[in-house]
Amino acid sequence: MARFDIIVGSVLGASEYVADALAETLKEHSHSSLIHLVPNYADIAKDSIWLICTSTHGAGDLPDNIQHFATQISEQDLNGLSFLVVGLGDSSYDTFCNGAYTLEQTLIQSGAKLLIPALHIDVLTHPIPEEVAIEWLNNMLPSLALS
Repeated sequence: MARFDIIVGSVLGASEYVADALAETLKEHSHSSLIHLVPNYADIAKDSIWLICTSTHGAGDLPDNIQHFATQISEQDLNGLSFLVVGLGDSSYDTFCNGAYTLEQTLIQSGAKLLIPALHIDVLTHPIPEEVAIEWLNNMLPSLALS
């Protein structure tokens, strides 16, 4: 059983719905999770797997609720930390999933390891992004060989 911290960046709530669905899926696989809707670096376990679940706001920006967290992690040494990314976006914008990409790059630059390539969900193609996220999580969990 592994522990996941689900770190949410959301403006209108879609990322929160995806985070809830992912937490339920993790539970079905006997993993534990904790959702952080207003993430603060000090409150998140460093020995868990971080699951970033964020949308993009405005001109490719991070949602307001996760901007402080992004600044916090940019100032940390995160060697040994493992993470996954689920991004939500609208492909009609040239900044499609830029929020997720920004957090991914910040984590990598701070020394964290991306376990598998990020999932970027186009809400134009998948109006119920939870379905795509659940399928992705179910498919990739066995490849992580978690205990």
